[in-house]
Amino acid sequence: MASSENLPQQLKDMNLRFGALAKAAPQTMGAFRTLMGEASKAGALPAKVKELIAVAIAVHQGCGDCILFHVANARSHGAEREELVEVLAVAIEMGGGPAAVYAGQALEAFDAFTAGRT
Repeated sequence: MASSENLPQQLKDMNLRFGALAKAAPQTMGAFRTLMGEASKAGALPAKVKELIAVAIAVHQGCGDCILFHVANARSHGAEREELVEVLAVAIEMGGGPAAVYAGQALEAFDAFTAGRT
């Protein structure tokens, strides 16, 4: 990921790429959007918790765009920095050194979105 000043633009760019793919493959991406909506809506677990889980998986998988997307969503659902840090600790435990690198990116994104640079 680039500097934290560029994170909102990176998120916007990722959403544009996602939109372009949705135009190219509307049925597939429509189904995927439905899956995303169903998986992330509040149920037995609040949406915030589900987004934090998604951040942990994104960190473990090393998906920078996924980190931005789910950190922004977790923040919008009321996640606190301390909650994210605890989730990142679990991701590091499960993913080792590479997860530690991506966890740093997730924390940087959270701080950038919290500072109002979205």
